[in-house]
Amino acid sequence: MNKHPGTSLAAMALMAALAGCAGSPGTTTTTPAPTASATSPVATSATPTTSSTTAAAAVDLKTATTSAGTIVVDANGMSVYFFTKDVKDSGTSACTGACLTAWPPVLSTAAAPSVEGVTGTPGTIATPDGAKQLTLNGLPLYYYEKDKSPGDVTGQGVGGVWYLSDPAGEMIRTAG
Repeated sequence: MNKHPGTSLAAMALMAALAGCAGSPGTTTTTPAPTASATSPVATSATPTTSSTTAAAAVDLKTATTSAGTIVVDANGMSVYFFTKDVKDSGTSACTGACLTAWPPVLSTAAAPSVEGVTGTPGTIATPDGAKQLTLNGLPLYYYEKDKSPGDVTGQGVGGVWYLSDPAGEMIRTAG
């Protein structure tokens, strides 16, 4: 009986330690992946570890065809938006407080964001809590809370200040 509580406590301590690191940029490639590959060293260790890490970090932004035309989306196909109140290359977001509830930042753990089909210049800025918010052509990118599925563009034109991005990183200022 004494072994089970100790094992449970050790497992909980490990989970707590890992959870505390979950938001850090360096935890994208975690220790468990190499441990898993160590259990099958020859045939599968390099390929699955590399492909799973590559698949997770391969693309931060890509393009998709939607009812609003060809737009920039995240790796999962969710639409991303610009906020006209942001200042290009300022390194900060004008969306704060309650704004972030409706318009959460598009985050990345990559040191350098990667793109597919996007010709604009990707980058990142630091959020107040230290996360990396993706930028395109020097402007922060956001999700819209009412977009629930890939291809949704319900945030297009909201309040006359939220707009989708075209592949060149320009605001699409037409109706979605």
